[in-house]
Amino acid sequence: MELKKQDNIAAGLVSDRFPTVSGIVIQITYYRKAAIPLLMVRTVNICPTSYAYFKMDCMIKGCDGGGFDLTSVVINMIKAHKKMKSGALNCSGTADAIESDHARIEYAAVIQYKRVSAVKS
Repeated sequence: MELKKQDNIAAGLVSDRFPTVSGIVIQITYYRKAAIPLLMVRTVNICPTSYAYFKMDCMIKGCDGGGFDLTSVVINMIKAHKKMKSGALNCSGTADAIESDHARIEYAAVIQYKRVSAVKS
């Protein structure tokens, strides 16, 4: 828990790192390697006062160091001023008792940008 808190602080706030962003919504569907693969559907709302930390934990018990890092996805979207992107990621974690392809997510990210008002002279 302390490590996650440090990661959040190190990431900084969305408003500081991405001043043109007014909000981010990421819809995530978690899948596991099992007879019933759908594990969970989750929506993450990120506002300017949120931490700019975009790594989601793996939901599989026993997964060590795993998760789904959406940082590069979000940063590349902002650099390109892209509003929507979807894709899939595999868990990067490992454990003796679980297979390397034990979990994956499908995501859809939507970024809202601040309106730029025209300056009159």
